[in-house]
Amino acid sequence: MNFEQWTLANEPLIRVGFFFGVFALVALWELASPRRALRLTRRQRWTANLGIVLLNTVIVRLLFPAAAVGMAALGVEKGWGLLNNYAVPFWLAVPLAVVAMDFVIWLQHVMVHAVPALWRLHRVHHADLDYDLTTGARFHPLEIVLSMGIKFATIVLLGAPVLAVVVFEVLLSACAMFNHGNIRLPAALDRALRWFLVTPDMHRVHHSVEDDESNSNFGFNLTWWDRLFGTYREQPRAGQLGMTIGIHGHTDPHEVARLPGMLMLPFKGQITDYAINRRNWSAPSTDAQV
Repeated sequence: MNFEQWTLANEPLIRVGFFFGVFALVALWELASPRRALRLTRRQRWTANLGIVLLNTVIVRLLFPAAAVGMAALGVEKGWGLLNNYAVPFWLAVPLAVVAMDFVIWLQHVMVHAVPALWRLHRVHHADLDYDLTTGARFHPLEIVLSMGIKFATIVLLGAPVLAVVVFEVLLSACAMFNHGNIRLPAALDRALRWFLVTPDMHRVHHSVEDDESNSNFGFNLTWWDRLFGTYREQPRAGQLGMTIGIHGHTDPHEVARLPGMLMLPFKGQITDYAINRRNWSAPSTDAQV
């Protein structure tokens, strides 16, 4: 059994191990050095956020039993995709595929902000009144199904190696928990990391209630795409401590911090209430805190 075969055979254990390891690390970090005070209790939010994670996990396993790694293995077997049809060394194919999939996730994230019907699904993620590691995993089941379809298509077109898919899935999960963490980083370390890795302070800007700020910093892992395409924003106007998290008009905890309300949120309101970069932001705060 070679390394890729071993990775394929142990993929569920690898992903679960990394998930719980990173979750525990970031959760303890949040307790030891929180960046912001929380508006709602951790128990209330975590019950809802982790509840939707559990629901999504069951749905994905029922609809896509082979998951993304299974699609990668099938692609290798059938010879689908660019990397399976060109003589690209394995040591180069893996990082190329990981970076390419990260770019597609960035594009997908822009898309769910730009298309009103998709924004209705994605606003479940943004409607969290606080910002911590569980925010990084709260997505509506319909958005998760859409995301899996895009991921499968990307894997097939790229011909991504099995190892690349496992590495990407682990990185995506770990980075989502890290950069949604309510954690404090030294300013110098934050500045250095931002040249290649999305930090909590960087991504928190994206969860601002101010519409122009929420249309920035779309990356989950690499910061290159936001810098390259002009969507990078260093800080919110009101500062990291003064900014408000969430979405205008959605502040009822029954709607945004309980599972039934979260599941129904996409079906409320007018479908024309949003288009990327067309909404005006409210008057900036004068007492900024960084």
